Amino acid sequence: MEQFFLPLLLLVLAVPLFLGARKQKRAVQQQQQLQNSLSVGDRVMTTSGLYATVLDVSDDTSIQLEIADGLETTWLRQAVREKVAPTQFDEDEDTESDDEVDETDDTVESSDSAGDSTGESDGKPTEAEIAPPLEHNKPKS
Repeated sequence: MEQFFLPLLLLVLAVPLFLGARKQKRAVQQQQQLQNSLSVGDRVMTTSGLYATVLDVSDDTSIQLEIADGLETTWLRQAVREKVAPTQFDEDEDTESDDEVDETDDTVESSDSAGDSTGESDGKPTEAEIAPPLEHNKPKS
């Protein structure tokens, strides 16, 4: 019985190690395929959660990403976590969302002018809206 214990113990320890290494190798291979398949115009998410559009993929180690209109940044290719589907907006959705925003702006403006005791509406916060300053260096009494 003792002669089967050592081989059985080795087998129990070796199988999880083998499966873990295989899983890690597969993940590395998928990441390399993703980085090699990137092309200009792809929407991607970086490892830090930043969504961007690929602008240039000519370098082997870095990639040019546009994170906002006209704002280009350079990233390492390894920072790209995944491709994401491009956001598509219908013209109807844009007009509906603008109408909803306008309605909420009207209610905010009417509540601001109603709550203003002076009747002035210059856009500056009133005393009730300004927080008092913090006094960190005030001597203790």
